[in-house]
Amino acid sequence: MKANIGDVDRILRVLIAILILALNLTNIVSGVFGIFFLVLATYYAITAYIRFSPVYFLLGLNKNKKE
Repeated sequence: MKANIGDVDRILRVLIAILILALNLTNIVSGVFGIFFLVLATYYAITAYIRFSPVYFLLGLNKNKKE
């Protein structure tokens, strides 16, 4: 897997994951939407960590400027 997530995108994904987690922990978002957003936050956190996005791969996007 080649990295296809750049530094700015990686930081934004981590910040969005933290925001979603905070919204869920404070019960602002709960129920089915809360579960959906937690899955989304997990996806963002994992893809930021491994620097690879399957969605970017399928769309042919590469935001990693280091290559």
